[in-house]
Amino acid sequence: MEKVKIGITCGDINSISFEVILKSLNNESIFKNIIPIIYGNVKIASYHKNIVQLENLNFNVIGQGERPRPGRINMVNCWNDNVTITLGKPSPDGGKYAQMALDRAIQDIMKGELDALVTGPVHKLSMRMAGFSHPGHTGYLKEKSGAKDCLMFMVSDRIRVGLVTDHIPVSQISSSISKENILSKIKLMEQSLMLDFGIEKPHIAVLGLNPHAGEEGLLGSEDEEMIRPAIIEAKKAGLFVAGPYSSDGFFGSGQFDKFDGILAMYHDQGLIPFKTLAYFEGVNYTAGLPFVRTSPDHGTGFDLAGKNEADPKSMTHAIFMAKDIVLQRKGYKEMRENVLKKRPKLSEELSE
Repeated sequence: MEKVKIGITCGDINSISFEVILKSLNNESIFKNIIPIIYGNVKIASYHKNIVQLENLNFNVIGQGERPRPGRINMVNCWNDNVTITLGKPSPDGGKYAQMALDRAIQDIMKGELDALVTGPVHKLSMRMAGFSHPGHTGYLKEKSGAKDCLMFMVSDRIRVGLVTDHIPVSQISSSISKENILSKIKLMEQSLMLDFGIEKPHIAVLGLNPHAGEEGLLGSEDEEMIRPAIIEAKKAGLFVAGPYSSDGFFGSGQFDKFDGILAMYHDQGLIPFKTLAYFEGVNYTAGLPFVRTSPDHGTGFDLAGKNEADPKSMTHAIFMAKDIVLQRKGYKEMRENVLKKRPKLSEELSE
């Protein structure tokens, strides 16, 4: 079987990002099915390698047009500047070089030179100090890839939670949701659950926005005027969707275990229960992009930077999940092609 080429961006050079990347790649099982390619700088990587005390970890630096070597940690030098590292602190350099690595990796994956992308954590203030105008990776990847819509999808073995809105102030949540974008996220979630996770008939729960899902309009109108109509339309289109659910009772009663995916209206509504159940095992996956992208479910961990105390589990899961989704998509594509050969009239239906 052909190995999966996975690009891994270095993230913020002042953070735990390089630490969790290097610890994850210090694992022989990685190389059985994966060719890892770090986008960053070999000097910065060596600096962090000394912190994590992995002396036997070596890098194969590859230039433009060179093929990565199986069985090695490949490195693309995205800059040649001499950089001062300020561990645990936001800085313009932290944002500047994180974006340089990200842009180079996006360029390569859009050209088909990578099979998947794993992004190291970045710090929002550092990115803004460097002139980065997006609140995070998701919107930037959507823009650069030309995707119509995408879904921030937090995934673990036990629970999968997608978000209608992600990194926006709470005061803007109500005005940022609509029947149309809720319906779009539901459809993206269903498509991803089938294509990326191999679930034939996904069952999706949709959470309400207000306490008790609005209490039939007594505690807010959004649930009745936007969320419920989106669910009804999704059902009419043949999707298995239920809700809107009051999030406290939904998670408190364990009802979430009955669903393949859960759509939350805003960041903390979805991520608090997700990280309670799956911290350091969960993965941030972006559904809807033309390529596979994962990331660890934690941030830059500035308080741990340079201490060799960061847990690499989420980064490790992100790398393996990227590989699994690439292979799942290939299997799904082969299945479609075989079906169409036998029943050509299904072509139009499957393309919808």
